[in-house]
Formats: sequence, structure tokens, C-alpha cells
Amino acid sequence: MMYDFTIIGGGVAGISAAARLAPHGKTLLLEAETNLAYHASGRSAALFEPFYGAPSVNDLSLAGEDYFRTAHGSVLSKRGIMIVARTGEEEQLKQEAAHFHMDHITVAKALEIIPILDGSVLTQAAQSYNAEDIDTDLLIQNFARDARAAGAEIRTNAAVTAIEKTTSGWGITSGDARIETKTLINAAGAWADEIAKLAGIKPINLTPYRRSMARIPAPNGLDVSNWPMLFGVGENWYAKPDAGQLIVSPADEDATTPHDAYAEDLTLAEGIDRYSQVVTSEVTRITANWAGLRTFAPDRTLVIGPDATEPSFVWCAGQGGYGFQTAPGASQLLADLVTGAASVLPQSTIEALSPKRFG
Repeated sequence: MMYDFTIIGGGVAGISAAARLAPHGKTLLLEAETNLAYHASGRSAALFEPFYGAPSVNDLSLAGEDYFRTAHGSVLSKRGIMIVARTGEEEQLKQEAAHFHMDHITVAKALEIIPILDGSVLTQAAQSYNAEDIDTDLLIQNFARDARAAGAEIRTNAAVTAIEKTTSGWGITSGDARIETKTLINAAGAWADEIAKLAGIKPINLTPYRRSMARIPAPNGLDVSNWPMLFGVGENWYAKPDAGQLIVSPADEDATTPHDAYAEDLTLAEGIDRYSQVVTSEVTRITANWAGLRTFAPDRTLVIGPDATEPSFVWCAGQGGYGFQTAPGASQLLADLVTGAASVLPQSTIEALSPKRFG
């Protein structure tokens, strides 16, 4: 059987690509793990903040906003963000607040919103209501439902072990199966360069970075559900309400290799310490911890489009920390590029995302 499109990778990038491509031809998605969204996509503190990231990332986020708000009902809910500063951090807070279109608020007002903040050490604060939580499970389910409804086939436990160029496209080996496809979509996350090597395509030099999380009980038994996501300046730590508790992260970016990531105790301790320096409540226990891989291209911008040397090999990689918030826009751009449809994005953005920028 010949497929028109075969997608390698079942994270949010891959499953959204399947949903967009399935209406245009016979589509197959291959995921190495038992479940979709097992690695980075299943470990994300996802937020829709359209001003987060480079200009090309902003464009993708805004291009997908309507999908977030209307497809199958909204997957967004109000959250907001707050940045707090201590002595010596005021100028950096000012710059970050301007970038994120945030309003400056008094420390006293910040304490009204998040009462555990330590007013004796904080000097400034800023807040925005633009940021919204993304229901990541629902978004994955929506894309999978759309893909299947349009005839896409989704195979899990389907690791790819070999890829070869054929006269009609690509031959892919997955388990005992031999798959023939006209177009190969590389949405393999941290493993995207490895997939490229299997296919004889020059890798982009993607780098996976570990990001660690700890979940702690709600401080002082307070209701944290309406608190904004809280950041230190420079995003050197953050805390986010989650299922009645708080997720605290050191916002670590430790370069590593593709693997099933886990959090290290020392790294978690660093994050808890940074958080503890601006709050009055003591952290006495962690209820859960985990880590994920955020994979970036050298310029920290997504890589979307046909390879520079082989147009039937299409990249959908380098999502970094923007995978969920860019998924609707990025998958639509990918489908437009593959099918030859016109994109709503400016040409300058398309070029900024193209694999051809790497030569």
C-alpha cells in the first residue's frame, strides 16, 4: 500500500500534522511509544501566550488562535502571568514587561493576587491577562479525532528502524511492516535529527534540553486555582497552578541527548530554592516530579517545510517550548507547504521557519 503522507512522531506536532494532511491524501502516523504525546508533549506546562518567543513563533501562535478558541469548543481557560523582581532586577523586569505587553502593578497588589509572596524582598511586579491555559489532553484528542475522521491511520508501538529513498518516495521499516510513502513528515521531536540520518538527510543539529518540574501541595492550603503563572525575571524559575497544587520549575535547560527524561534531585532543589526566596510559605514536600525535553534548532526557531535537498522529506521539528501554542498554526503551514496551498502567514515568516535557512 502506498501512502501519500507518513508522519513519524505522535506528539502534538505529529498528530496535528496528521489532522491537517489527512483530508488531502492517505495518511499514516507512526509513534514509537504505546501512547500519543508520551514524551515532551505529555510533560508540558502548556500556556497560550502569543507574545512568547521569536517573531516567527508569535506569528504561528496568532495564526492558530482561532482554532484554539473555536474548534470542538475552546481548549483555553484564563490564567494570566505575573513577573516579580527583587532588588537589582528592576530593569530586567521592565524590559520583559514591555515585551509581553504587561501592566506594572504594585507589590501590594501582587500580594492581593498571590498572598504567599514575600513583600519584604520584592520591589516590583508586572501582570498580564493575555496568557491562557491549554487543555493539552483535549487538544491532542481533538487532533486525533479529526485525523481519524478524515481517514488517517495511527499506529503506536511503531518505532522506525530503517528508511530508504525509493523511486516513488520512501520505504520505511517499522517492526515487521514495510511502508511505502510519497512524502515523509519528520515530527519526531528530540529524535528528529536521528530520523533524518536514517533517511540519509543532513541533520539540522537540533539540541534537546531537559526541563524539570516538581508538584507541591497548595501553599498554606490556599485555593490556587485562580492564581496567575508566576515567573522570576529572566524566566529562571516559574510556578503554575495545576490540579489544585503548584508546579514549580527551575526552568532548567540542560543540553542532553534524546531519551526518556527524568528530573534530578539537585535540579529540583534549585528550582524550589529560587521559588522559596520570594514567598513566605515553606515547601515541606514534593508530591510528584518529572522532566521533559524541549528541542531547539540552533537559532531557537521552529523548522517547518521541505528539506533543502529533498522536497519529499518534510521537517516539522524544533518546537522547543512552543509546541502546543504553535501547533494549530504550524500544522496548517505544513499542510499548505506540502499541498501547495496559499498560507495566511507572511513570506518572511515562512522563510524564517524553512529548513532551507540552514543550507
